[in-house]
Amino acid sequence: MSCFFGTDLRGPTVCESIDDGEVADVVARLGPDPLRSDANPSSAWSRITKSRRPIGALLMDQTVIAGVGNVYRNELLFRHRIDPQRPGRGIGEPEFDAAWNDLVSLMKVGLRRGKIIVVRPEHDHGLPSYLPDRPRTYVYRRAGEPCRVCGGVIRTALLEGRNVFWCPVCQT
Repeated sequence: MSCFFGTDLRGPTVCESIDDGEVADVVARLGPDPLRSDANPSSAWSRITKSRRPIGALLMDQTVIAGVGNVYRNELLFRHRIDPQRPGRGIGEPEFDAAWNDLVSLMKVGLRRGKIIVVRPEHDHGLPSYLPDRPRTYVYRRAGEPCRVCGGVIRTALLEGRNVFWCPVCQT
């Protein structure tokens, strides 16, 4: 018997024991996992390109891409200058490929270092963000603060029940 633990932050939580077959059913519903070497991003691309939902919502949908949380979603979109409200079908394949490759890299660094690090050294006086007391995010939880790249004001809104953060100057 296997045990699967899940958390839904938007509603009642449930923890139950499930058997191996049920675990396989749950895993089969997940999108590709950027941390797996055998992940095939083409299934995510197929779902994104057909959807009118905002890309910011699609990235949080575990059936599209597994493992992406709110921090990675916000920071990935910033790093690729993508407005979180843009419909998935408005994302070009080269744009998706670049974002996927970046996501794989960012999540591997996060796993290795035990923390999410997304700020490039050129945006922090040339210092690596893994050093203590260095900024680790561009937009996440920085509403009302200046953008580290352009100086514009970081904004926030609710998107499908979760806070999304973005720079309206950099992310068009």
